[in-house]
Amino acid sequence: MRRILDEELDGLFGQVAAIAIDGPKGVGKTTTAEQRVRAVVRLDSKAVRESISAEPEQVLDRGRPVLIDEWQKVPEVWDVVRRAVDADPTGGQFLLTGSATPAPGATAHSGAGRIGRLRMRPMTLAERGTSQPTVSFAELLSGRREPLAGTCSLRLTDYVEEIFASGFPAMRGLTGRARRFQLDSYLHNAVDRDVPEQGLAVRKPDAMLSWLRAYAAASATTASYSQILDAATPGQSDKPARSTSIAYRDVLTTLWLLDPVPAWTPGGSQLTRLGQTPKHHLADPALAVRLLGLTREALLDGEGNTIGPQPGSLLGHLFESLVTLCVRVPAQAAEATIGHLRTRNGDHEIDLVAVRDDGRVLAIEVKLANTVDDHDARHLHWLADRIGANLADAIIINTGPNAYRRPDGIGVVPLGLLGP
Repeated sequence: MRRILDEELDGLFGQVAAIAIDGPKGVGKTTTAEQRVRAVVRLDSKAVRESISAEPEQVLDRGRPVLIDEWQKVPEVWDVVRRAVDADPTGGQFLLTGSATPAPGATAHSGAGRIGRLRMRPMTLAERGTSQPTVSFAELLSGRREPLAGTCSLRLTDYVEEIFASGFPAMRGLTGRARRFQLDSYLHNAVDRDVPEQGLAVRKPDAMLSWLRAYAAASATTASYSQILDAATPGQSDKPARSTSIAYRDVLTTLWLLDPVPAWTPGGSQLTRLGQTPKHHLADPALAVRLLGLTREALLDGEGNTIGPQPGSLLGHLFESLVTLCVRVPAQAAEATIGHLRTRNGDHEIDLVAVRDDGRVLAIEVKLANTVDDHDARHLHWLADRIGANLADAIIINTGPNAYRRPDGIGVVPLGLLGP
């Protein structure tokens, strides 16, 4: 399966000597990287790991390009690669894949200027092949505001199925209990094995899973970490310290399992009173529904409670998580960063803001509906009034059948029609 990241590697690896591909386990990093190399050093193998640990410079003896898989298990290889690139910056030599960030100080140098970094996330709808995209994210970001067209056959139940189906490639062919079993195993292995490997001793794994469950219920909200901790420990008067919640957050972030969207803080004085809290998202919304023990029927019936200040159903928040995944992947390919905007008192909010290098933005609202009206566009108009020409474009992503532009210029794009 060709991924959007393949397009990025096509454009970069021929000129950049070393690229590290970061992301949670199971997103396809190794499979993607293997297509581009002559040799592979698999550091998840104990025998290989022990040999390379004894003499990290051995990775330079392989034919190039070479893939160093799970490089964080022998962090010293990072500095070996960095020094090799200093000596010979010829493009296309090293790919490194990592499913965790080593502890601070594990490498002597950040690799800045020598080792480039790309993030790989679970598959977007465009990568899954669920529909044929007709709207290019890169074109929207260009600011040309071209006409939008296309018809999507996906309906609400299809999007719900995609929330449950996961963007992890190996789980795409699973159904029913097999899929639930694998998602449960993924989560339990992360807590029981991966977290301790990151240096955090978890005395009560169930407590961390409860915290993760509360975090899942806070998907697409700006709930405080104290709210999440309270939700994870209902009825307990002797709650864990706030530092425990922070430790959970930090270690799960190093494993790429948490993927929060930071608050957008534009320069200048066009916007004031903006909140600074990130929006919470797990790496894949399928992990969230599994943590919450939801069925498709329950989600469609409006069951499940959210945590946080934003109104809306849990299904609406999980749909926003799916949209966020489908936006972040092409945004990286288009060299844009993703944030969100929310005023401190919550009277104005833009679900996603894609920011170009020149500061111009693509504003995105997410609506769990097959039609949109003027009320749905009010925050986009508010932003346009304040930043003027710095607004490259504005769209509403929904579950409807057609892509088009409203008379006011705002685009309406069914999620299934959004591509890179």
